[in-house]
Amino acid sequence: MSSERRYTPTHEWIQSFGDPSLMRVGITDFAQKEITDVVFVELPKIGKKIPQGAEVAIIESVKAAFSIYAPMGGEVVKVNSAIESDPALVNADPYGEGWLFEVRVDDPVQWNTLLDEKGYQALLAFGTGGGH
Repeated sequence: MSSERRYTPTHEWIQSFGDPSLMRVGITDFAQKEITDVVFVELPKIGKKIPQGAEVAIIESVKAAFSIYAPMGGEVVKVNSAIESDPALVNADPYGEGWLFEVRVDDPVQWNTLLDEKGYQALLAFGTGGGH
């Protein structure tokens, strides 16, 4: 994990790459282990406006389908087409090649509502994570 990422209680991560309004979203290592073998990913459409906390994507494994929620609200500007053809990347590299989509955020202050790495680790330690 990285201190430049923030996390949700439903095990999504979000990270900026220099531009504070442009963020990349994925699922955490904990989530990919819970989901197990990813076989299909339904990503949001480019241009879609998403509110913070809204269901934006679905990840299907051999055992179930899992909803993915928007850590921050904004407009989807890019999707990771590599995971559409190779969904196993989500398992193999959840913080790198297995990212899901990028969003141009409406309100960068929403960043402050998310968990930092220490907070996310505490959530995992107490087993209170929701979602997946």
